[in-house]
Amino acid sequence: MRKDEVYVVQHEYVLDDCDEGKFIGVYSTRVLAEQAVERSRQLPGFRDHPDDFFIDAYQLNEDHWTSGFVTDRPGN
Repeated sequence: MRKDEVYVVQHEYVLDDCDEGKFIGVYSTRVLAEQAVERSRQLPGFRDHPDDFFIDAYQLNEDHWTSGFVTDRPGN
């Protein structure tokens, strides 16, 4: 692990054809992020979707979205 790296925990699943996402937290080590997942798996809602957690490593002081975006609306 690099000192300038953090771990982001999120929970995402599809409900009625819509993506549902929850931001769980940011942690200084992968071990702490994994512990957060284990705690969250015990909570209402999350326990129904225990395999939908994601842990991503991010470098600090770096742009992570560099390509802009387009809004997609129903009917377009």
